[in-house]
Amino acid sequence: MQRRKNTTEVYQVKIRLLQISPTIFRRLLIRSDSTIAELHFIIQIVMGWPNLHLHKFVIHGKEYGISYAGGTGFSDDPKQVQLNRFGFRLKERFVYEYNFYDNWQHEIRIENILPLEPKRTYPVCISGTRNAPPDDCGGAWAFMSLTQQYPIGYVAYRVLDILQEKDTKENREELHTLKYWLKAYHFDRQAINQRLYRYVSKHEDPESLIEEVEQCV
Repeated sequence: MQRRKNTTEVYQVKIRLLQISPTIFRRLLIRSDSTIAELHFIIQIVMGWPNLHLHKFVIHGKEYGISYAGGTGFSDDPKQVQLNRFGFRLKERFVYEYNFYDNWQHEIRIENILPLEPKRTYPVCISGTRNAPPDDCGGAWAFMSLTQQYPIGYVAYRVLDILQEKDTKENREELHTLKYWLKAYHFDRQAINQRLYRYVSKHEDPESLIEEVEQCV
């Protein structure tokens, strides 16, 4: 059945971080009238990125995103470009790149196109796995190397060992690093959805919510 034009629908999308194994992904339901700017902040929130670097979407061969002084410029206003503009089909994919140094590549796949439920709040995260890598860790290959250096057994043993040692600046720095690896395989869908709800319903500053996510990782 052909979909009616100008009708707000819901995209079920899978956001998968490329070149990482085991996979790190988020599955979302998002309104088709969401803008490129909104999608950027949504991805930052659900992945736990700190939004400290430049980004871009590549959709149908064209780049979109939020322009920053001294950074990449885009010809379209991201607050005006809605996702329904692209006429996405089932199984279609596009790319979101964050941090041009580490080059975190996200594949965004349209898994389903659903009718809007008026009483439901969007976006909502319906599944996912693992925390995103630490920002500025060197990219996918560097992250995969680090996973070999920090198996959970070693991390737990080392944390207990440090807690028994004299408190030093070096120990605090190491504990900060180990904190991520203790939670590397953790995924808290409820916490993510609470922040998404606050973002869309209370119009909170997305930057503050992104910072809050980072502190909880």
